Amino acid sequence: MAIKLNADIRSVAGKGATRSIRKNKKIPAVIYGEKKAPVAIELDGNSFELLIKKPALRTKLFEIDTANGKEDAMLVDIQYHPVSDAVIHVDFKRIDVKNPVDVIVPVEVINVDTSKGIKLGGVLNFAVRKVALRGLVHDIPEKIVIDLANVTIGETVHGSDLVLPAGIELGLHQAELAFATIGGKMPEEADAPKAAAAAATAAPAAAAAPAKK
Repeated sequence: MAIKLNADIRSVAGKGATRSIRKNKKIPAVIYGEKKAPVAIELDGNSFELLIKKPALRTKLFEIDTANGKEDAMLVDIQYHPVSDAVIHVDFKRIDVKNPVDVIVPVEVINVDTSKGIKLGGVLNFAVRKVALRGLVHDIPEKIVIDLANVTIGETVHGSDLVLPAGIELGLHQAELAFATIGGKMPEEADAPKAAAAAATAAPAAAAAPAKK
């Protein structure tokens, strides 16, 4: 379901105009793309500040209602004030909901503590925490989950191993990426040098022992 936003058209641009907008507790923004002219808008500051606390907004469809009509768009960028951390500008990109879009979503690992490899003393290397996906906006997931329950020492989860929703594809060059690896040595491998050392120590001792009469 689309997130609905009401916005006013900005008739005046420039730094002075945007400062005036912010003083009125509004946030300047722009909608662009789909071979149409950009539209400068302003959003209600309080409402948008609350909205951005929700997760995965960059995977969501926004329906922006202005005096020019409704626009389907996705959130592209949020600029923050370097000191106050307040939102100072927002970029939206128009989309056609009938065409696939390219997005980047977070990757999450689950069942780390119960993973076969971790139980055997392995160490998790969670190297890639975002993945590029392509699909219709209504099918885009908020995140991709990697289940480590059956991953053991020495095994790697590549992009090609990720479980994707129906209709969603990996982005370019994502299949070969190593997202998560459990490193370390299997218990029998770790014990092998100790066993060899013990055997080497025992051999001279056995040779030096006097024969029984």
